[in-house]
Amino acid sequence: MNQHVFDNIKQTSPWVRGLYMLLFIFIYAIAEVVLGAVVFIQFGFTIFTNKTNQALKDFGAQLSVFIYDIFRYLTYNTEDKPFPFKSWPETPEDTESQLAEHIDQ
Repeated sequence: MNQHVFDNIKQTSPWVRGLYMLLFIFIYAIAEVVLGAVVFIQFGFTIFTNKTNQALKDFGAQLSVFIYDIFRYLTYNTEDKPFPFKSWPETPEDTESQLAEHIDQ
């Protein structure tokens, strides 16, 4: 290997990002379980009440944006780290605006 490759390997920034990526892979695994629970509980609501639970819908939308942010970071489509390094969308309007921003990019 040439000196350029060794210099690239010695840089700390890719290694730091790699550690963040491992952290977000772990967080994604947890979020995936939570998403499954939300889906299962929402399905139960619709079976027993014939309507959806608005709070679960809102949380599901927020969780979807969070998971999407993780995927964008892991695939190098953004340098912005997801929550907790940026704010969690608090309202459905925030969620929709964040999704619209992602679609426009």
